[in-house]
Amino acid sequence: MLPNLNCGGIEAGPFALPEGGRCAMEIRNMSRAPAMSLPELRSILATDRDRVRLIDVRSREESAAGSIPGALNIPVSELENALRMDSTDFQATYFAEKPIPEEENLVFFCQIGSNACHAMQTARELEYLGANYEDAYRAWQAKEG
Repeated sequence: MLPNLNCGGIEAGPFALPEGGRCAMEIRNMSRAPAMSLPELRSILATDRDRVRLIDVRSREESAAGSIPGALNIPVSELENALRMDSTDFQATYFAEKPIPEEENLVFFCQIGSNACHAMQTARELEYLGANYEDAYRAWQAKEG
């Protein structure tokens, strides 16, 4: 089971918040957003894969060229609309079940990190739990791919 983190009185979800993390955002009190390193992502995928959904927020072309296995591609430009879709439309558009805010913990990644931070902020505003894979796809590809 992934640990929950209390972030200044606000439940931040089951991901650790690193000191000096790269992606800061407002969570009603300007706390740091959850971020995940490559070793943390490897560990979660190996031990608790069913508890997370990997979301690749790169373009369709970038994702088609290679992605983290099992990731769902939702380009950052589509993410807000995708998370607001009803389940039937989401399934028809992305060929996957729509994440459920209360039950799913999303891990966003992009090529270098900035779009994943934006995606995570968008998802959290819609009350989804999430973290940013701070090492981004380029690190995954270099070490895993």
